[in-house]
Amino acid sequence: MHIWSWQGFFDYLFNPFLLEGALTTLWLTAASLVCGLALGIVVALLRLSGNKWLAALASFYCWIFRGTPLLVQLLIIYTGLPLFGVRFSVTQAALLGLALNEAAYLSEIVRSGISAVGPGQREAGLALGLKKIQVFRTITWPQAFRIIIPPLGNSVNGLLKTTSVASVISMEELLRRTQILIQEKFLVLELFLAAAFWYLVMTTVWDLVQRQLEKRYGRAYVTTAADRR
Repeated sequence: MHIWSWQGFFDYLFNPFLLEGALTTLWLTAASLVCGLALGIVVALLRLSGNKWLAALASFYCWIFRGTPLLVQLLIIYTGLPLFGVRFSVTQAALLGLALNEAAYLSEIVRSGISAVGPGQREAGLALGLKKIQVFRTITWPQAFRIIIPPLGNSVNGLLKTTSVASVISMEELLRRTQILIQEKFLVLELFLAAAFWYLVMTTVWDLVQRQLEKRYGRAYVTTAADRR
C-alpha cells in the first residue's frame, strides 16, 4: 500500500505547474491588498467623517463583509450575480471577492490607527493654517501608518493563505493547481506538503519584510525617545 514517496515529493516540489500557481497566489495577494487597502482607507474615513449617514453606510459594509464567510461571498459573486446579468471571469471574481472582504478588515485597522493620533496634533496643524487634507497627509497619516504596520502585516500574512479559498471557483492559484496534480498523480500527501512548503516560504519571506518595515518606520520614534533620555 502506497503511503509516502520521497521521490514524488521532491519531483513536484519544484514542478513548473505548481510554481506558476505559487506566482498566481503572490500576485493575487498583492492585487487584493492594494485594492483592499485603498477601499479600506475610504471606508475608515467615512466612519470617521462625522456624517452619520456615511458612517452608517461604512459600518453596514463592514458588518456584511466581516459577518459572512469569504467562501460564501465568492460563490455569490461568481455564481449568484450572473443570475442578475452581472458576470465576472474567475480571476475578476476572485480579485473582487478578496479585495472587498479584505477592505472590511483593513478599514478597522486604518480607523484604529488614525484614532490613535491625538486630536491635539490635528488642531495644532489647523492652527498653523494647514488645510484638513494637508493635516491628514503630513501629520495624521505618517503617525497612523507607523501604528498600522504591525496589524497590516499580519493581514497580509493571512491574505496569502486566504487566497486558497479562491480555488472553489476554479482560480488556478497554488492550492487549485495542487488539487489538479493530485487528481492526475494520486500523490495526495506529497503534493499537499509541497504546497504547504511554498505557503510557508511565502509567509516567512513576508515576515522578514514586515520586520524591516517596522524597523524602518519606527526608527525615528526610537531615536527621539532615546534623545529625550
